[in-house]
Amino acid sequence: MFFLPLFDDNPTSRPPLVSWIILALCILIFLIQATQPDRGQYEILLRYATIPALVTGEADLPEDLRSIPSWATLVSSTFLHGGWMHLGGNMLYLWIFADNVEDRMGSFRFLVFYLSCGMAASLAHVLINPDSTTPLVGASGAIAGVLAAYLLMFPRAKVRVIMVILIFIRWIHIPAFVVLGVWILLQFVAAPSSLAGDGGGTAYFAHIGGFLAGLVLTPFFRRKGVVLLPKQEEPPQWDISPVPGRQVRDEFKARFRYRRPGRTDIPSINRQNTRRKGPWG
Repeated sequence: MFFLPLFDDNPTSRPPLVSWIILALCILIFLIQATQPDRGQYEILLRYATIPALVTGEADLPEDLRSIPSWATLVSSTFLHGGWMHLGGNMLYLWIFADNVEDRMGSFRFLVFYLSCGMAASLAHVLINPDSTTPLVGASGAIAGVLAAYLLMFPRAKVRVIMVILIFIRWIHIPAFVVLGVWILLQFVAAPSSLAGDGGGTAYFAHIGGFLAGLVLTPFFRRKGVVLLPKQEEPPQWDISPVPGRQVRDEFKARFRYRRPGRTDIPSINRQNTRRKGPWG
């Protein structure tokens, strides 16, 4: 059995411009990577991926391959990806959860928060593997920080997921703390396996580093008045019963439809839970 989040039931009050720009940049940069010949792709990794041995000074690059300082790759590597599946998974989580975090932080503070979590994630990987010459790429460490912020600010938000049990597929709602809690738990469980060698694979310690950075930084980057781990007077109602695909489609359209300020019409789906209007969140 496994489940994959599709979208949440958690509208925003403004367009998440920074989240959109980050998502677009990641896709654009990956397309540039993918159109390069093999040697060109490898040179991009040498120039802009985080290579721990370069950051710690245990190794060095030829002069003609030094595009930016090695410490700057702690950030630049978060815009590179190793394949379509790698890119798609990261962008899905960014798309679902980043808009609400940006909404509660503000665009500029969210940008600084995102880049700080990405740097912390890369640095965590470097500290665990200081002599490694394997390039580290991916936005997952920065996104892990976003997930931590979402968990602190919206632990009871409903997330629509697709659940697969053998050959059976179900669409159900699961609370955010379950979706994100399972994700971070899997990172801790799998982390020891990343110490087995210097080959490729998933950088679990980068995920953990980004998540911990998000937990620490969120209280300082949230807007004034934003409550962490908010309490609810009434027990939340999560619908775990399966629903037809048509209903999921209608929920998706309602969730990501932009509505101008001042409009009073509200989507009929989950009307009682909708307090704010906006796109993608």
